[in-house]
Amino acid sequence: MKTTLSAILCALVIMVAVNAHAIRIKDLASFEGIRDNQLMGYGLVVGLNGSGDSDQAKIQIQSVVNMLERMGITTSVNDIKLKNVAAVIVTATLPPFAKQGNRLDVTVSSLGDAKSIAGGTLLMAPLKGGDNQVYAVAQGSVLTNSFAFGGQGATAQKNHPTAGRVPNGALVERELPNTLTGKSALNLNLNTADFTTASRIVTAVNDKFKSPVAASNDPGSVTLTIPADYANRAVEFVAALEGLEVRPDVQAKVVLNERTGTVVMGENVRISTVAVTHGSLSLVIKETPVVSQPAPLSKVGETKVVPRTDLKVEEESRRLMVMQEGASIGDVVRALNMLGVTPRDLISILQAVKAAGALQAELSII
Repeated sequence: MKTTLSAILCALVIMVAVNAHAIRIKDLASFEGIRDNQLMGYGLVVGLNGSGDSDQAKIQIQSVVNMLERMGITTSVNDIKLKNVAAVIVTATLPPFAKQGNRLDVTVSSLGDAKSIAGGTLLMAPLKGGDNQVYAVAQGSVLTNSFAFGGQGATAQKNHPTAGRVPNGALVERELPNTLTGKSALNLNLNTADFTTASRIVTAVNDKFKSPVAASNDPGSVTLTIPADYANRAVEFVAALEGLEVRPDVQAKVVLNERTGTVVMGENVRISTVAVTHGSLSLVIKETPVVSQPAPLSKVGETKVVPRTDLKVEEESRRLMVMQEGASIGDVVRALNMLGVTPRDLISILQAVKAAGALQAELSII
């Protein structure tokens, strides 16, 4: 166990102790207004092998009646009994700058009490955005990579049969407005707000274009003025900007997961002078009843149960380890490793060090 722990902690030191490398602005931030949009719609999955919604659901029956009426077939809700139709909710994500005719993957989820939608076909379902406008239409075969069969005595199921996907099942019918057209300024929103990172982005952009193109009023965004050289060429400006590399600054943080024993410590974690020792007291009590019987051929006497208790106390010997002020993550890991602690013991130690005020980092327990 100690060897395994040593290997894990050494790997952790290698991963976090190296200085952070520069990262592209493209991976640190996104432009305001350029984002995905969620779409949702209602539809019917047909062609099921008796695993559709039951008659108690009724929603799929009304939907079939409405569909048949649009096709010129008049019928009544009371005249239809279906087992191969399921009412579903269809969802998709519309990426920015999607054009008419582009295809999207859609997710299909049962709305009623269908047992499975595997092998079914999604009928034409309009997908609407938050403004209640139709942006795409979905249709196609549903793939679930699952099955569900059974009788009265036993059932067999693999994966989740009441939800599936239709790859490239939606066609974009309405385009989103182009957020770059006619703009003289753009807002760059950082994925993680940080004063130092925002300042470094401003410096890198201004150095690139040799002019005060970028400015920041808060740690979460950077305002970019499109230079005159890039007038009506916003795409080229953004492309030149995204490739710039900036070294982000991160907050000193320690993340603990007590359920799995996972400990992740950031590069900037520091510890003030503190002494740490970790030991455990083991108390083992074992009861062994002893049966006392009379001697053979004796005329008097009785059988008795005599209790016997074995008591054993063990206390592991641990050394007192002193970590000097300003110790880095590597020093911390090596010092705690010398104490022979397990990952779960490490969680307890770090919590105690934080309580003592010696851990100069945010402690997050998940």
